[in-house]
Amino acid sequence: MPKARELRARARQNLGGHIFANKWLILMLGCVLVDIISSAAAATGVLLLIITGPLTVGLANAFLKQVRLPDSPVEVDDYTVSLRGDNVARTIILGLLKTLFLFLWSLLFVIPAIVKSYAYAISEYLLLDHPEYTSTQCIDESRRIMRGNKWRLFCLDLSFLGWYIVGMLCFGVGVIFVTPYHQMARAHFYEALLSGEQ
Repeated sequence: MPKARELRARARQNLGGHIFANKWLILMLGCVLVDIISSAAAATGVLLLIITGPLTVGLANAFLKQVRLPDSPVEVDDYTVSLRGDNVARTIILGLLKTLFLFLWSLLFVIPAIVKSYAYAISEYLLLDHPEYTSTQCIDESRRIMRGNKWRLFCLDLSFLGWYIVGMLCFGVGVIFVTPYHQMARAHFYEALLSGEQ
């Protein structure tokens, strides 16, 4: 598995190399729109539970496409893949199951919930790659693949801590530039897992 530094370098290259590159800005806009929709839905609670899955799968698809097809443009369709055909039910159920499982694990204190969040971390990507999987199978397969890899993903996430701190110091605005960088690095992490990179 490549180190966090290498995954971040791949992410920067995919995004165009700097925060004012077109692709970086377009993907940043997508992240911001997802956050706005989530925030608006949070007022109802139930609506947020329903749309969490489709939003996270759509976001995962947009970044995974850029990892696999780096020369392709970012399109609205990349974010709406979760709203097509059988994907709607599968993505809603995936979001509900992950939320429920993490809530139940959180009842055992914070650490078990954090560990399980890393166990379920690639379930959205698996749903995209395996249309034949049910939502439960995506979660189970994520748990299987992430055995021995949760710490690696945690270290990758931790490597963005400084970026988020700097983003917060800029009145929080800088965080919106860090989010696509972080998401792209996570998509590269998944791709490296699939390819069996050492």
